Amino acid sequence: MTFSLHGLAVSSGIAIGRAHLVSHATLEVAHYQVREKEVAGEIERFDLAVDVVRAELETLHGEASLPGTPSEVAAFVGIHAMILEDPLLTEVPKDLIRGRRCNAEWALVQQMEQLVSQFEDIEDGYLRERKHDVVQVAERVLKALMGKGRKIGRRGKDEDLIIVAHDLSPADTIQFKKLKIGGFVTDLGGATSHTAIVARSLAIPAVVGLHHARPLVREDDLLIVDGTRGVLIVQPDERVLEEYRLRKRELELERTKLKRLKTARSATLDGEEVALYANIELPQDTEQVKDVAADGIGLFRTEFLFMNRDDLPDEDEQFDAYKAVAKAMAGCPVTIRTLDIGADKTIKAMSGGERQTPNPALGLRAIRYCLAEPQMFLTQLRAILRASHYGKVRILIPMLAHAIEIEQTLAMIEQAKAQLRDSRHKFDESIKVGGMIEIPAAALALGPFVKRLQFLSLGTNDLIQYTLAIDRTDEAVAHLYDPLHPAVLRLVAQTIAAGSRMDVPVAVCGEMAGDPAMTRLLIGMGLRQFSMHPSQILEVKQQVVMADADQLTQKVSRLLRFDDPEKLREQVGRLNENRP
Repeated sequence: MTFSLHGLAVSSGIAIGRAHLVSHATLEVAHYQVREKEVAGEIERFDLAVDVVRAELETLHGEASLPGTPSEVAAFVGIHAMILEDPLLTEVPKDLIRGRRCNAEWALVQQMEQLVSQFEDIEDGYLRERKHDVVQVAERVLKALMGKGRKIGRRGKDEDLIIVAHDLSPADTIQFKKLKIGGFVTDLGGATSHTAIVARSLAIPAVVGLHHARPLVREDDLLIVDGTRGVLIVQPDERVLEEYRLRKRELELERTKLKRLKTARSATLDGEEVALYANIELPQDTEQVKDVAADGIGLFRTEFLFMNRDDLPDEDEQFDAYKAVAKAMAGCPVTIRTLDIGADKTIKAMSGGERQTPNPALGLRAIRYCLAEPQMFLTQLRAILRASHYGKVRILIPMLAHAIEIEQTLAMIEQAKAQLRDSRHKFDESIKVGGMIEIPAAALALGPFVKRLQFLSLGTNDLIQYTLAIDRTDEAVAHLYDPLHPAVLRLVAQTIAAGSRMDVPVAVCGEMAGDPAMTRLLIGMGLRQFSMHPSQILEVKQQVVMADADQLTQKVSRLLRFDDPEKLREQVGRLNENRP
């Protein structure tokens, strides 16, 4: 039966393919009795399923060991292989089958729930989080029991693999980078959560906030994901399928045309140069950066080097990653943001990822956490500084709000430099240090920032969240998240203006920078440095080369006087249509 679900469009495009269900914590399976003479067969069926999963994990571990695959993927698979060998998961269910004469699926789920409840009572946060790995391994065995383990391979030549999940963390989505995923849909999520940002970094269609996709979609269902309109169509009929195949071809043709802009000069009609930088999560993302001829890297989110692993990367491992990016960019600017954890980004090996706080977005995160863990912070700073010897590296500090945070950070950078001098490591003595403006207090009191820092980067995702008091990971208030709110636009505009007055470069590295509908508005505010995911650069460049900066400055100046959000939105629409 054909039906459709509507959610939030977070990554544009169209994907047509087969569903692969990624289960969440609560599994519902049938419970039935087996006859005494069938018990041995049920236990054998369970053992065979475990063997199937063991073979799957061995194959995955081999694939994860290939060159270019993030090391955290192999670690993730290794943990699951260890859990599979634990008798508590693979022997106790057989005792339940014998004692209660129940089916293997029900026995497995009963034992999984028992283990999860035990994990939840553990005080140690890291060990407590192992319950998620137990659930994922149990779900693999359950799929094998139900004959669904290898079903994902049966796809037509023009069909993609569509991930369907209740929710996906940034750590989950980062693992999809090496897989041939056509798109994904989730029940939970907001348009600007970090999960959605990583989804856009995959350059595949995605829809979140669908509420009921996971329970309604079946494994191997044919799906259409419309990441532009925020629609999921399940089991489409031939007419709808053909219509979407046509639209998909048209979109691919448009993207092909955009590639012609790759070598075009990034400048407005009246000659204003506009730098277009790229945001990356992992060193291998530099290939995409070079594919679109970006002017450099405006944001290297280093926290993704720390995810999906049980230990912290040491100085040499971090240095190797940063050095690889610096060398790959061959003299183009590389802005490395120091560790930004908290809110929806947690790291297993760090106590900060274990703290249970009622408002994590307002808690010990980003620079606050780094200053609270000076040895960890110094390790990262030394690694970044060492990499600066191999390219044009800059340091970006996230979530600054107070002058004292700037002073403490600069002091720690000097301490890291002194340690490197003592150990005779080479680095750029004059490395530039910048700060992210993502807290309203920083945007309203820019004095210490423009006096003590060499550049600023507007993190509009958090700036909007904090200005409007909206949790950007909460789908219940996602509709209130508004980058065109008058207060938001004024904070952005005055930050850009203050930077211009003090001759301190300002970039925008939040989602506003990669939205072509915002390009003319930001140029009119005086912005000349944009940073976004590589897949968005050519679309934004298309807007840049058709814009007249001088005319836009006058129009935006008038536009910013509006207090009515609807009138303001109308004026932005006129701006994009190039109407007076």
